Amino acid sequence: MDLELNDTQVAFRDMAAKFVDSEIVPHVREWDRREEVDLGIVNKLGELGFLGLTIPEEYGGVEADMLSYALVIEELGRGDSSVRGIVSVSLGLVAKSIATHGTEEQKQRWLPLLTSGDGLGCFALTEPDAGSDPASLTTRAQRDGDDWVITGQKMFITNGTWADVALVFARTSDDGGRGITAFLVPTDSAGFTANTVHGKLGLRGQATAELVLDGVRVPDSARLGEVGKGLGIALGALTKGRISVAAGAVGVAQAALSAATQYAGERVQFGSPIASRQLVQELLAESAVEVEAARLLTWRAAQLAERGATRQELTMASSMAKFYASETAVRVANNALQVFGGYGYIDEYPVGKYLRDARVLTLYEGTSQVQKLIIGRGLTGVDALS
Repeated sequence: MDLELNDTQVAFRDMAAKFVDSEIVPHVREWDRREEVDLGIVNKLGELGFLGLTIPEEYGGVEADMLSYALVIEELGRGDSSVRGIVSVSLGLVAKSIATHGTEEQKQRWLPLLTSGDGLGCFALTEPDAGSDPASLTTRAQRDGDDWVITGQKMFITNGTWADVALVFARTSDDGGRGITAFLVPTDSAGFTANTVHGKLGLRGQATAELVLDGVRVPDSARLGEVGKGLGIALGALTKGRISVAAGAVGVAQAALSAATQYAGERVQFGSPIASRQLVQELLAESAVEVEAARLLTWRAAQLAERGATRQELTMASSMAKFYASETAVRVANNALQVFGGYGYIDEYPVGKYLRDARVLTLYEGTSQVQKLIIGRGLTGVDALS
């Protein structure tokens, strides 16, 4: 593993850091309070190429490796997880799936829209009764001549109310996981409704939605990949997507650590800064070690993805990174709040938001418990008994 960033990777990271500090950080508290990110940020992300990283240039993308992508995602996570999620989903899950599995017509239609920021995508897999067990989803697509008619409900869909295209996974047969097919569904289709999910603990600025598909009709040309191969497309996207979540978690943890370190140097109690207190230093030291360990696990997974690792190697690496980084983000944000004391409990200071945003990272794209099962199965070759 190469621990030295090359000039291109450093340039992507620095460009993202500058963007975060100028275009995101000044607005984070306002967006969190009103529960809505300014959608103008999407075009700015597109202008810098952040919505096209790793997508071929012929479709409006930007030549970049997976580590460059992870570095950008880390910086966006440092700024605001709600903004980071826009990129992780529209680019990481939707655009990359189209680039990998789409027809030329699908690539030409959707990728320039998504990479430019003129449109967004959402990844419609999770259902009210199908989260960790996507093979049990019940949204159904019925063949009707040259069309498919899709009916069902999706839940907790990032970008759901903003998206122009939904990558919808629907059951086309009753053959378990082998009976699921993927479709690219324009969100302005008749029968497609997106309802905002309000009252979230964190990611309050992000558009999280319930999707209802009531007899939505799409042509067979909207099918992504082969009939019955949709679950494989979803799981493949999520394997690499976990690298993005891990990188975003590292960003949250780094932001919390930096805020706590600065505050500890400024806050005076008993005649000296609390940074001089051993127990405060212990909180900061433990946090710093965990952040660096999470970052290195994430870099390793990104490099394996770039170098064409086997499916098993990449699955293990991405699950380890996602599990450790997301749990680290929660612990570090909690430590930061402890350093801030009572001030950490009000939103005039940022660490409460870091903790709220970090908590969901242990849940989506596979809970921490699911990641442990994946890692355990990879180590032993045996499925765990329930």
